[in-house]
Amino acid sequence: MAKIHSTAIVDPKAQIDADVEIGPYAVIGPEVRIGAGTRIGPHTVVEGRTTIGRDNRIFQFASIGAMPQDMSHGGEVTELVIGDRNTIREFCTFNTGTFKEQGVTRVGSDNWVMAYVHVAHDVVVGNHCVLANNATLAGHVHVGDWATVGGLTGVHQFVHIGAHAMIGFQGHVAQDVAPYMTVDGNPLAVRAVNLTGLRRRGFSNDRIGTIRQMHKLLFRDGLTLEQSVQDIEALKDGQGPDTVADVQLMLDFLATAKRGLVR
Repeated sequence: MAKIHSTAIVDPKAQIDADVEIGPYAVIGPEVRIGAGTRIGPHTVVEGRTTIGRDNRIFQFASIGAMPQDMSHGGEVTELVIGDRNTIREFCTFNTGTFKEQGVTRVGSDNWVMAYVHVAHDVVVGNHCVLANNATLAGHVHVGDWATVGGLTGVHQFVHIGAHAMIGFQGHVAQDVAPYMTVDGNPLAVRAVNLTGLRRRGFSNDRIGTIRQMHKLLFRDGLTLEQSVQDIEALKDGQGPDTVADVQLMLDFLATAKRGLVR
């Protein structure tokens, strides 16, 4: 049986696994589903059509699954889906989606989300991401796997942040951030490849070397984007499967980038 504090208010229609813990004064709505091993902190509100996976830790005073902060939203029933093993710290706000997209806000698994982070409607966050304190993701933002968003950073609507990217402290992100890059400063600019992150994740020297070549082609050689894409495609020749996958990840990102790249 779930361990629910006597002061918590849990709607009887909510689907709560027997291994869930819900702290004092938490409020759980009727369309909420919570998987095994998840712990909901005191005074947290989980509402809307929200699905939370296994072994998540949601700290006190978070607001999870509230309706979108979108003036065009007409009260349609939309969703928030959260994966497994996420840490979500105090005062975070995660909203449901809108029908401007699929009606779902999605947060993957194994993410580390620090206090006061805002995840707006229709955002997609991958796996193994770090969102530092007060990071704010506006509507329709996509964040790739293993990306890090620095504290007090604001990300504009519809921006895409590539996998393994690193955004420094207090960034103002109004354009897409290419995979593997570190961006920082005001105005925001690409500083280097995220070498520290890649090495921590076990990237070989050969893979990192190819990623550095992509960085040079995109941001240092003065090429047009079309020329850069052609030259990056050629980097796959004669490479192993991991390196080919790294190059393809970059090519797929560039093919869908809509707001221009941070340079």
